[in-house]
Amino acid sequence: MDYQLLFSQFTANAAHTRWPRQRQLHECLRHAIRQGTLGSGARLPASRTLAQELGVSRNTVLYAYNQLATEGFVRPDQRGTVVAPALGAPTQTTRRATASRNALSTPEPNPHLRAHLSRRALSVPIYEQGSVDAATAFTPGVPALQDFPLTLWRRLLERAWRTMRKAQLNYADPQGEAPLREAIANHLRVARGALLDSSQVFITDGTQHSLDIVAHAFADAGDKMWIESPGYLGALAAFKGAQLKPLGMVVDAQGIAPSAADWQRHRPRLVYVTPSHQFPTGTVLSLERRLALIAQARAAGSLLIEDDYDSEFRHDGPPLSCMQGLAPDAPVIYLGTFSKTLFPALRIGFMVVPAGLVAPLRQLLSRSAPRGRVAEQWALADFMHSGQFSLHLRRMRRLYRQRRDALVAELERQLGGADGQAAVADVYGGSAGMHLALRLRDPQANDVAMSHWLRQHGLVAHALSEHTIGQRMQPWRGFVLGYAQVPAEQMAEKVALLAKAVRLGTPP
Repeated sequence: MDYQLLFSQFTANAAHTRWPRQRQLHECLRHAIRQGTLGSGARLPASRTLAQELGVSRNTVLYAYNQLATEGFVRPDQRGTVVAPALGAPTQTTRRATASRNALSTPEPNPHLRAHLSRRALSVPIYEQGSVDAATAFTPGVPALQDFPLTLWRRLLERAWRTMRKAQLNYADPQGEAPLREAIANHLRVARGALLDSSQVFITDGTQHSLDIVAHAFADAGDKMWIESPGYLGALAAFKGAQLKPLGMVVDAQGIAPSAADWQRHRPRLVYVTPSHQFPTGTVLSLERRLALIAQARAAGSLLIEDDYDSEFRHDGPPLSCMQGLAPDAPVIYLGTFSKTLFPALRIGFMVVPAGLVAPLRQLLSRSAPRGRVAEQWALADFMHSGQFSLHLRRMRRLYRQRRDALVAELERQLGGADGQAAVADVYGGSAGMHLALRLRDPQANDVAMSHWLRQHGLVAHALSEHTIGQRMQPWRGFVLGYAQVPAEQMAEKVALLAKAVRLGTPP
């Protein structure tokens, strides 16, 4: 607590300047206690210490303390003078912690303050990517954090810090650290069939940061861009934040399906796709459509944004090569992240850009992008070069396949008709990744109300209908279910709660 700042702010009030110092300090401390700035059990400084800090006599402090004790606001104990627990309001820290534990009762922000937001900010959709409690089923995008080799990661970080010299404390390379870019390039060539050199790799703070860069660097306000529908709302937020005009393109069993008329009438500057495991439906973009998209984008002068966010986890059949590697110098910006393969708090992602765009993008980022976290990048490069990254991926594939199987079995048993009741839902997109889609057969089902009810009962199941972009199609009704962080033995219990919400229709 900065008591000098507290005291100066209180005495800045003209009404308080006429009071004697003793009363000023007494009223200041009493006001802080009543407002919760000094919370229950807070220890006040020793009288000599506070007198020296405020530039007043010790007798002034003793008077204030004695008066507060007489009024019952403070009491002496072995630690000195502390705020009485019965009268002190919760501290700001305590209030924040309480609010985070009871998010459903958090009051809405002051509506008058929204007037200060720009129209651009107000147009950005709100999308909760993950949950603060990573163990909450079925939060999408959260890996099995309990199975990450944290002890090994600590050792790699310590080694990186020991290796660093003072020069590495300066602003870093705008493209990221060379060892990590080389490790990523090697991995993508082997695991994803990419055609690239490490000079084409740019390290970012994650996929959302990559999307922001792409939206601002390769398009202007008002430009048209395409996004899958249903689609990833985080990408929609990035594009709307850059004042682009997104157009939702329908997704079918083979992925995004633009027509020839779309290319003629709504020629896009950017096209955003998730070909390996479409979010949220789980559809895999067919090879025929991948090649067609590349050819059509090249002819139209468009750039394809390939978000390959969880391609590492292919459960059924061999992995599919990325779009970026299907044609030499394809007009594809490839996005990847370590938030799903390792852990979200790492905040490291990457972009692979066509060779002709490297120099201008590097020049742009040298003036505008954050540059740092050298130790984390070196540790990650070590993790990849040593083979530990590949080993971790193999372990996670086995674990996620097991959890996927358990979830699908319970969904089929409780909602798919295997239990003798009529089937009310179908599973989509379980062949890869860390999530699947449960599509309800009732086209009028209120999945938003069900999702809210489930959240109140401790289960996260994002409504599929909220991922619809544009008016081209009837919304999918159902849920996005992330299973990576849910142990197989808990699936029956979690799905039972989900089935209860579905059977009730619109829960009370």
